[in-house]
Amino acid sequence: MASTQSPQHQFAMVFDLNKCLGCQTCTVACKTQWTRGTGMEAMWWNIVNTMPGRGTPRDAFELGGGYRDGEPVPGRLPGRADWGEAWDFDYDEAFSPSSESSYLRPREHDGSAPRWGPNWDEDVGGGTYPNSYFFYLPLLCMNCTKPACLEACPRDSIYRREEDGIILVDEERCHGYRFCLEACPYKRIYFNEQRAIAQKCISCYPRLEAGVAPACVRQCPGRVRHVGHLDDPDSHIHKLVKKWKVALPLRPDFEVEPNVFYIPPTMPTAFDENGEFDEEASRIPLKDLRKWFGPGVDHALATIEAEREKVAGGGQSELMDLLISRNWQELLGPYTEDPGELPTPRRQ
Repeated sequence: MASTQSPQHQFAMVFDLNKCLGCQTCTVACKTQWTRGTGMEAMWWNIVNTMPGRGTPRDAFELGGGYRDGEPVPGRLPGRADWGEAWDFDYDEAFSPSSESSYLRPREHDGSAPRWGPNWDEDVGGGTYPNSYFFYLPLLCMNCTKPACLEACPRDSIYRREEDGIILVDEERCHGYRFCLEACPYKRIYFNEQRAIAQKCISCYPRLEAGVAPACVRQCPGRVRHVGHLDDPDSHIHKLVKKWKVALPLRPDFEVEPNVFYIPPTMPTAFDENGEFDEEASRIPLKDLRKWFGPGVDHALATIEAEREKVAGGGQSELMDLLISRNWQELLGPYTEDPGELPTPRRQ
């Protein structure tokens, strides 16, 4: 059963979706830091999907898991094709002197053309012209307060760190049953087929222990990511989630109480049938925003708009200062150490 003991502090993150560029710098930072080992070629512990879209793995949020009315929801295990393989590329064809018009083509390991992969529908979006829209959604382990993955594991190989609430997998105990992946409603756990174990985002906890922010946070060029402790009243996290209530959980109907929160996207006003701006309508249907971020999205959007208008009128706004974050180190919470200045461990 999932532990009910509260951690000493709760590590949490807030992503401002109005600032995400979809550049995948966070994704590459995580990839190069953590997933270069055996069997991890196709793993993307951090990824930025386009919404509305089918996600990674394909139809991730429709595969079950989590809870409904306090009861576990049966989950389905995504297949290898739903994740997408780490593709091979036909270098010989592309660089052959006789194929000047050819380009570097991706190939599955069996030689066939890929039919799906991470971010397959990137930048596709939704809506119809002239009211088309999309936004970027960064995803990683949510470090849930009620982690369904932990409860589903029969080996007790998934646990919550007492000091900060980060959810980790004990790889020595894991037998690769994958019940955790079925139970996770966000499908943020990967299966290493070569080692037969589950692996996932570890929130860069070795960096946190050295006072360094996660790689995805420090490398973000858009100042999208805030980190800190949810229980620290002076932190960006606490103010955005608890005080201003503009940072919301993703799919709260999953009932796992994630500790990654999102500033919902605001969009230009929609066009009416005459091609004029309709000041009462958003390009993103409000019903979709409520599905993704819960009923609190109405209050969040109204609060952000009111504070923007206050600043536009010459006033001051703590909320706008938090979201703009002119000093990027304020995003890092207590993890402000520069990794380049840490002492290099001595080799034994």
